[in-house]
Amino acid sequence: MPELPEVDALVRFLRANVVGDFITRADVGELSILKTAHPPLAAINGLEISGVSRVGKALIVEFDGLDLVCRFARAGWLVWHDVVPTGPVRMGKGPLGLRLHLASGAGFDLSEAGTKKNASVSLVTNRAEVAAIDNAGPDALSIDADQFTATLAGSTSRIKTVLEDQALISGIGNAYSDEILHTAQISPFAPAQGVDAPALLETVREVLGQARDSLIDLPPAKVKAAKKRGLRVHGRTGQACPVCGSTIAEVSYADKSLQYCPGCQTSGKKLSDRRMDRLLK
Repeated sequence: MPELPEVDALVRFLRANVVGDFITRADVGELSILKTAHPPLAAINGLEISGVSRVGKALIVEFDGLDLVCRFARAGWLVWHDVVPTGPVRMGKGPLGLRLHLASGAGFDLSEAGTKKNASVSLVTNRAEVAAIDNAGPDALSIDADQFTATLAGSTSRIKTVLEDQALISGIGNAYSDEILHTAQISPFAPAQGVDAPALLETVREVLGQARDSLIDLPPAKVKAAKKRGLRVHGRTGQACPVCGSTIAEVSYADKSLQYCPGCQTSGKKLSDRRMDRLLK
């Protein structure tokens, strides 16, 4: 799922390319992507885009009196068209969820690969009407040390779970929580209460800030590949850790996995992987 650095890159790109332009048409390619009915999506036809912003991992296209809140889900992304395709959109065919046509002739799609369709678009008069926005915790790059310390001290969960909980700290997902914990040399299974919160917050800012800086001036089509190149442990199971040379390990869950370095993060010990444990019985 796109996280804070990638969504900030999309926001920067869209601000430069769509603010001041007008929506001429919105085509729905996947009905399930629409989570609101009032006002209708057609209400944005003819409206000027006044801004683009981010809350957590959500991208928001702003109009006068309306917000289009876009949440990408795990396989979601934004596809930019210098010249938007003019052919009819076939409902339920392919990854296309929503296509926005602009008066300039350009446009962009909200797409989602795979068969699971969890991306969402909500057109609202107040972005707080979207529960994920209303319940979002402090942004990962703006949360202060006192807030961060209190968040960790008040949790009984593992540190990786806390970093990914959007109601506690917004903007961090599976990939960058792996990267943050690797850089901080903390086990993803460590109790949040026992972590040095101020030191970890500095690492959060460092990792997310560097990632954002590396992506911020790229067009959408190049952001995903650039993100992947910058990851040191996430998605690199079986490879050598670039810091200590240990083999990067993985813990798998029902619908996702985390990666970590035993040498850097767990004193050389492998974390319990329930899926693998069952296979080895």
